[in-house]
Amino acid sequence: MAYREPARRTTRRIRVRKIRVAGLLVVIAAIAAALGYESLASSSSTAASAIDVLRSEHRGALGEALPSTVWPADGQAAFVQTGQSQVQAGPNQHAAAIASVAKVMTAYLVLRDHPLGPGQDGPTITLTDADVADTDRRRRQDESVVSITAGEQLTELQALQALLLPSANNIAAVLARWDAGSTGRFVARMNATARSLGMTHTRYTDPSGYDDATVSTAADQVRIVDRAMRLPVFATIVATPSATLPVAGTVHNTNTLLGHNGFVGVKTGSDDAAGGCFAFQAIRWIDSKRTTITGVVLGQPGHDRIAAGLAAADAMVDRIAGHRAVPDLQQRPRAPGTAPRSRRPRLRAHVRRP
Repeated sequence: MAYREPARRTTRRIRVRKIRVAGLLVVIAAIAAALGYESLASSSSTAASAIDVLRSEHRGALGEALPSTVWPADGQAAFVQTGQSQVQAGPNQHAAAIASVAKVMTAYLVLRDHPLGPGQDGPTITLTDADVADTDRRRRQDESVVSITAGEQLTELQALQALLLPSANNIAAVLARWDAGSTGRFVARMNATARSLGMTHTRYTDPSGYDDATVSTAADQVRIVDRAMRLPVFATIVATPSATLPVAGTVHNTNTLLGHNGFVGVKTGSDDAAGGCFAFQAIRWIDSKRTTITGVVLGQPGHDRIAAGLAAADAMVDRIAGHRAVPDLQQRPRAPGTAPRSRRPRLRAHVRRP
């Protein structure tokens, strides 16, 4: 009996130790499992992030795969389609000069501050000697202008037509001063509006785009073009082939694609720094649905920069719509004695530096 009691105590101690060791092992296992899970989760998260990055590099902003052939070979481009809320942007997006595409923002702000209804001409703007002097200065610099005289009165609608059709830089300055009191205050409003629209790579320094320091990206410009085209008066103006002004007479739209291949607007632009630029909207049937494509091409090279911008947009819309561009009929074999014909309009500029 004297011997068995210590044995029981020893047995109990062993059992307690085993329980404690077992408990410790459970705790260690739990900690290891937790660490392993955390490591696995971290690895999975990292892997998922890497996959997301790769996907984002090869897909459009909406997660839909886009072939690289959609985009122009040079410059940069972006677009948005009916029913889509995000802009699809091509490669090489960077802040660059946009020339007269800047006038889309100018017209948008004027119409936002001084709305016009269908058929309305709006208030009149009386041109001054200072406006004439400014026009003469711009003409000497080979800028795009329309002729004016002191005392001439333009309605708001006529001023916007001069701004958007022949791309008159002098009228951009007139509208800026009329709307905001000074060009500086108007430019400040342009930049504030750009920020409100999420145009994070855009900086306006003048209302016409003549200043090369006015820069943006194609993706940013799609935002303002889409917003401006929601204004019926703006959309009507940019869809107009020509208009008549009191002194300048008949002025023509520099967008020679208008009315062809579904194009309904919007604004050309070109100069040495910007190359050929074109903000556009076209309507095509895609998958049996009437689809509006709103886009921008910037930095298109060529001797005739306006024509280069128009051609790049035309080809881009063809590819988006899933149709191969049809070459000019004059380059196809034709019957002897027949005159060559061209399916597409000739893309020519009416004025310089629009």
